[in-house]
Amino acid sequence: MFISFEGIDGSGKSTQARRLAKTLNARGTETLLTREPGGSEGAEEIRRLLVQGRSERWSAETELLLFTAARRDHVERLIQPTLARGAWIVTDRFADSSRVYQGLARADLRQLVEELHRLTIGMEPDRTFIIDIDPAMALSRSQTRGGIEDRYETLGLGFQQKLRKGFLELAAETPERIRVIDGSGSEDEVAARVLAALD
Repeated sequence: MFISFEGIDGSGKSTQARRLAKTLNARGTETLLTREPGGSEGAEEIRRLLVQGRSERWSAETELLLFTAARRDHVERLIQPTLARGAWIVTDRFADSSRVYQGLARADLRQLVEELHRLTIGMEPDRTFIIDIDPAMALSRSQTRGGIEDRYETLGLGFQQKLRKGFLELAAETPERIRVIDGSGSEDEVAARVLAALD
């Protein structure tokens, strides 16, 4: 299986992706944990361009092209070969992030996002978990994290609210693939909800 985790910055999706991969490996299902942007050597180089620096560093169109290039490298060099040998993939973000960030919140580019995805990526996860949390709480979490990968957090609470709305709309569009997971409560409680939704 190919499983993705999505959600606004600070939602806990990275923690839950890591926990699920660990649980699956412990159960005897070989599972590789990866992330976007990144996951392969070339994609990690592009990641540094995307998540660091000023919020206005790139236009939404340029940002989308960079994300798509990183995703293509990730799919080609890591995701497809891993799935082909029978292992599972758990990724922290995939194409749904582009659909929401560049397709809705940063600009109205959804049609372009879908066309680039069709032409260059051509695959979707088998299951996507959106970790849903109050944007104010998520922003507070991500700001206390620190670090230099804070380009999107600097766009503020209104941006996080637009992102949450976009993810929930996407889940309503694609109920056969996407499950919305309540991200409130402890890590253990959220992890139990993810496992229940997977099993």
